[in-house]
Amino acid sequence: MRKALRWLLALTVLIGTLSTAGTATAVQPEATDIKDRLLDIPGMSLIEEKPYPGYRFFVLNYTQPVDHRHPSKGTFQQRITVLHKDESRPTVFYTGGYNVSTTPSRREPTQIVDGNQVSMEYRFFTPSRPDPADWTKLDIWQAASDQHRIFKALKPVYDRKWLSTGGSKGGMTATYYERFYPRDMDAVVAYVAPNDVVNKEDSAYDRFFATVGTKECRDRLNGVQREALVRREPLEQRYAAYAAENGFTFDTVGSLDKAYEATVLDFVWGFWQYSLLSDCDTVPADAKNATDDQIWETVDTIAGFSFYTDQGLSPYTPYYYQAGTQLGAPTIHFPHIEKKYVRYGYLPPRYFVPRDIPMRFQPSAMRDIDTWVRHNATRMLFVYGENDPWGAEPFRLGKGARDSYVFTAPGANHGARVAGLVDDERALATARILEWAGVAPAAVQADPTAAKPLAKFDAKLDRRGAERTLRP
Repeated sequence: MRKALRWLLALTVLIGTLSTAGTATAVQPEATDIKDRLLDIPGMSLIEEKPYPGYRFFVLNYTQPVDHRHPSKGTFQQRITVLHKDESRPTVFYTGGYNVSTTPSRREPTQIVDGNQVSMEYRFFTPSRPDPADWTKLDIWQAASDQHRIFKALKPVYDRKWLSTGGSKGGMTATYYERFYPRDMDAVVAYVAPNDVVNKEDSAYDRFFATVGTKECRDRLNGVQREALVRREPLEQRYAAYAAENGFTFDTVGSLDKAYEATVLDFVWGFWQYSLLSDCDTVPADAKNATDDQIWETVDTIAGFSFYTDQGLSPYTPYYYQAGTQLGAPTIHFPHIEKKYVRYGYLPPRYFVPRDIPMRFQPSAMRDIDTWVRHNATRMLFVYGENDPWGAEPFRLGKGARDSYVFTAPGANHGARVAGLVDDERALATARILEWAGVAPAAVQADPTAAKPLAKFDAKLDRRGAERTLRP
């Protein structure tokens, strides 16, 4: 009896802490308008509603505990968006692992199932950051628990099937959520999700860069990268002028010299992450005889000289903190560049996080995730791009996996999608997504090769504008 009373008291305190509803009032009739139903959820508040044909689109704040293990120790406001189609449709739970877009958009699984979409901003990405920020509360379990609470809050409104999805760090996030709360989602569709199981063993990336694309393209890219370091002195003078003109500083990474080398060393990676083999023609074929302008502009277009400034790094502090504490980060080598030109090498995440934020790496975190996926994956689909560096260390399925798949889109980069798979894999993946969502037409159930998205392509909702950052 005492345990029951303590539980009831704790629950009452939690509701009082997290709710923004204020003093209790008389029970109101059940809301019928979707906006009212959403705002009836304790802790949910409206930022804005934006019109879009055929949908309702809401930008919302949801009150979350800073620490899900100790929910009474403070809260913060986490932004989410809801692209509402109909309560009778399945719902796709999306996160990119970074900031949430407040512009209506639809991820590929949402188009396939013609459903609703809930999108979550990852904790500690502003403005969804506790104040003051206790960085020890930024980990994959706390983030998965954010998703769990949002799902539990919205499930009474959207009571049909739910699928989680995300690309890159969002694909990782969807996978981690499934590992910690395997009973929430009906399926997972994870795109281009890196799986750095052993942080200090990164030879897979070196093998990738030795064989990706064609030798001609690799030679062009390697030539420009090397030449940018050979011409370090004049190009760094240009970098200094560029930084002064834009008010850029380099306190976090340590110096302009380190930022310059980090940008140059990202160049080849960045090309394969966001470009296609056909784009090699835009890279100077004879780097040694290219002008300084050509070398600068080629590297800047792909890698971006503004990124490793304090101003460029600041929005990504939460990512680098996680990379340096749990996710891991790749280290690659540059056999085509003489050692005398490489002063620092591929810098670890510690260099990209302000020094007043402590970091300690937890090597067991990714091993746990990898082991769980291999032995427990159920209704999980992983999609990778053949020419995407982040796919060099992918998730793999073991004997314990059930109704799960790993597919690779030929020639695709970090924007790989189901639509880019070969015909039989595309049909199978689409059919499984429809089946998992409970909306597979009879024709698809009889013949999976007939599977196709239920919603027509919408140029505004479905357009994918890749953010030019070399993070996953």
